[in-house]
Amino acid sequence: MSPPMAPPGWSRWLVPPAALSVHLSIGQAYAWSVFKPPLESALGLSGTQSALPFQLGIVMLGLSAAFGGTLVERNGPRWAMTVALCCFSSGFLLSALGAATEQYWLIVFGYGFVGGIGLGIGYISPVSTLIKWFPDRPGMATGIAIMGFGGGALIASPWSAQMLESFGADSDGIALAFLVHGLSYAVFMALGVFLVRVPGPGTVARGDLAGASGSVGTAAAGASDGAETAAPAPVPEPRPAPVGPQVTARQAIRTPQFWCLWVVLCMNVTAGIGILEKAAPMIMDFFAETSTTVSATAAAGFVALLSAANMAGRIGWSSTSDLIGRKNIYRVYLGVGALMYACIALFGDSSKPLFVLCALVILSFYGGGFATVPAYLKDLFGTHQVGAIHGRLLTAWSTAGVLGPLIVNWIADRQEEAGRTGASLYGLSFAIMIGLLAVGFVANELVRPVHPRHHHVPAPRQEAVPDAERQQSESA
Repeated sequence: MSPPMAPPGWSRWLVPPAALSVHLSIGQAYAWSVFKPPLESALGLSGTQSALPFQLGIVMLGLSAAFGGTLVERNGPRWAMTVALCCFSSGFLLSALGAATEQYWLIVFGYGFVGGIGLGIGYISPVSTLIKWFPDRPGMATGIAIMGFGGGALIASPWSAQMLESFGADSDGIALAFLVHGLSYAVFMALGVFLVRVPGPGTVARGDLAGASGSVGTAAAGASDGAETAAPAPVPEPRPAPVGPQVTARQAIRTPQFWCLWVVLCMNVTAGIGILEKAAPMIMDFFAETSTTVSATAAAGFVALLSAANMAGRIGWSSTSDLIGRKNIYRVYLGVGALMYACIALFGDSSKPLFVLCALVILSFYGGGFATVPAYLKDLFGTHQVGAIHGRLLTAWSTAGVLGPLIVNWIADRQEEAGRTGASLYGLSFAIMIGLLAVGFVANELVRPVHPRHHHVPAPRQEAVPDAERQQSESA
């Protein structure tokens, strides 16, 4: 399947909706906690066991993104979105079969392994394309698309809860809910497959020249240049040469900058996913011994709120990074995130609004970290193979996908066995999260510009022109 080239005049603002249709679908993964209590009740699972499909899904997300990143760069976004559609929908269908036959291993294999491959390929499918369409605003562009992944649970959480209430929370009801998910998401993701385009040779992929007006960008550029007299209609302008360092994926993983960012992403994701994966039972546990208990329906609403914060953080914080810089925004994610965890650990069970507010801030930083990292990579390594580099970096997500839920679930299970209840189930795990965020903060401080010896393509001469002209003027 060849990459679909955009004709001259194609509006670049049609590309983010294509990305959103995929990311909103695969973002259902963040609503997995809605299925945890029914699965535990229907199949007799522990909290750690019911997290396995989600954990394996995140592991496969990182691995498939790492190994498939180069294939996505080579074959284009339409190929990647098609693969994601097939795997993600098939994962739900296999899970439906597993729930109907009460074979939990089939749910783990379907949702976690097969669906996880769809998560990884689908997640990275539009990133490189969006950066090429929006070189002037990379943080905003990737934030628009990646916010869909964070916002997927905003739709899926109440939708799933309503299906379980209508179909029943037994194994048959869960199976039917999985079936409806798989078929519905296949249709929705197909919209992105048919809509996505890559910049063509005659497409101006910078500024707003390829914007929503749909006019050929170079015509506007030619008019603004102020020609002396009437001239023939300008021909489409080729895409500009890449600016700044251009590092290959193979070379990038040999730099300390890559591994510092790997640690930064892993720590930030671990902190966020620890709450997100267990959100519904966590808020119920925190206030179980108070006069203001939380029902299952309210807990599903809390998951939806977290999804909204996750989504808003992806566009809000990533756009802010275009103004204040990537390193500064990660200082906020990691430093303030640690303070929010401390507030929940110390005062969370005494105030429901405080607990919800701190959790929303943490999840906004979690989403913002994902949306900002492609632009951070572009700043450090250039656009040459940014999609492949991004895929390799997402192995940090795989690690965090195991680490975060394992820390929270395993410690909560052990504390429950020791007779503890309520907020005390999570005190130790929250302290560990604060320490991990501190490690990420230090790693971010160690990030420096990539040494020129790692550059695959020399920086364009255009960057040196102003300096050369200044030197000539000074010598004159």
